[in-house]
Order: sequence, then C-alpha cells, then structure tokens
Amino acid sequence: MQIIGSGFIFIRNISSTNTFASELVKTGRVSEGTIIHTDYQSAGRGQPGNRWHSAKGRNLLFTVILFPRLKAGEQFFLSMAVSAGICSFLKKYIPDPQIKWPNDIYTGTKKIAGILIENSLQGDMIEHSIVGIGLNINQQRFPRAIPNPISLSRVTGKKFDTDKCLREIAQSLDEKYKILQSGDKKGIYEEYISLLYRYNEWHYYRDKAGIFRGMIVSVKPSGLLVIKKEEGTLDEYSFREVDYLR
Repeated sequence: MQIIGSGFIFIRNISSTNTFASELVKTGRVSEGTIIHTDYQSAGRGQPGNRWHSAKGRNLLFTVILFPRLKAGEQFFLSMAVSAGICSFLKKYIPDPQIKWPNDIYTGTKKIAGILIENSLQGDMIEHSIVGIGLNINQQRFPRAIPNPISLSRVTGKKFDTDKCLREIAQSLDEKYKILQSGDKKGIYEEYISLLYRYNEWHYYRDKAGIFRGMIVSVKPSGLLVIKKEEGTLDEYSFREVDYLR
C-alpha cells in the first residue's frame, strides 16, 4: 500500500505548503503520506534565510507529512531518502541527477530541486516530519538573483504534465521511504553517496580559514560533510560552514 501519495490536498494559492502542513498536523486529523500541493506560494521557504521562487503553475511545489520511526540522531537518513527519491524520479527523464550536499538536487552544475525538512521532536524520537519540495518542471526564465537554476523542461526541451509528474515523484519517494522504514539505512546511505555531487573529485571550496582545494570523501550519517584537503587532512563541516567554489 502506498504511503507517500495516499492522499492529496490541492490549494491553488498559499503562503507556504510547509506552514499549512504543520497546522494540519496539529489537528491530529491527517494521514501519513498526505501531500499538500499548490500552483503558487507567496512565502515559500528554502533553507534557513532563503526564499524559494517559482513561476505560477509551472513547477512542483508540495509538502509531504510523515511520521517516521526514527531517532532524532537519525534524522539525516530521511533527508537522504527524500533526495534519493527525487533523483530516482528524475532519472526517467535525464541521465545525471545528483545530490549537492546536504539536499539540493543538481543536473550538471545547475539546481533543479530543493528540499526543506522540518522535524518535530519528542524526546529522542522524531514525532513528525514536514517535507517541503520544490522541483522546477516547466519554468523557462528565472530571476537573475537566483544563481544557477534549471528546469526539467529546459534540460530536455519538452513540456511536462505537472500532475503526472507529482504522482510519479510520489511513487519514487514512497519506494525510498519504505526502504528506510524497513530498517535498511545502509542501503539508503549507499545510494545517497553514489549520487553525491563532486564526490571523489578535486574542487575549490571556502571555509572560515579561506579558500582551499579539496575532495569530498564522505558524508557522515549525522549529515556532516567530510572533505579531504590537498595537504591530507580530513575536515568535517555542518551546513553553511563551507562554500562550493569552482
């Protein structure tokens, strides 16, 4: 039985699907896997401090409500599973989707999707997760302020049915989520690493000490990024502690 995509709520215009989902959970009358989707968000959120911009009716903007059986210290596994699920959907149409740590989805050097997961904790367990996803489908032009966006349509030269795409991606996410819920965290972790952008490649980065040349060699289950520097040291980074350069 399908969990993610077991129910859909469509709201044509909304401030934020994540905010709506959070309020819906508080009522206690929502099934796991319910998807809230919209044509337009007036206050869509990306990672902290960022906004998610999307042309009305052109892309996928949705939130999934989940009740994962995960400890608080295991919450990055959910991020891995969601990222892998989006890549699984994209592989039907493009050959090279990758995950830019921690959970942006890239094709080539351009961002095609973003994820914002908001976990509510009770003790040492995750009580519920609000999984917000923005996936560029048919948008052709983007604001100049957005550094490197791309859409599925621009990559393939085709126009897509967004409703069909939503149901396909729900199925892909459901498959990965069920693997995670079965306890196969190792399988999810290995797939995430196999999809990692810049994995085992030398590139330039910047941390608080300055610009350096390094190679991504791992991501810890906790979500820390591990980069091997040219001089041989291994450094670990939390989100926003390191910038990707060329």
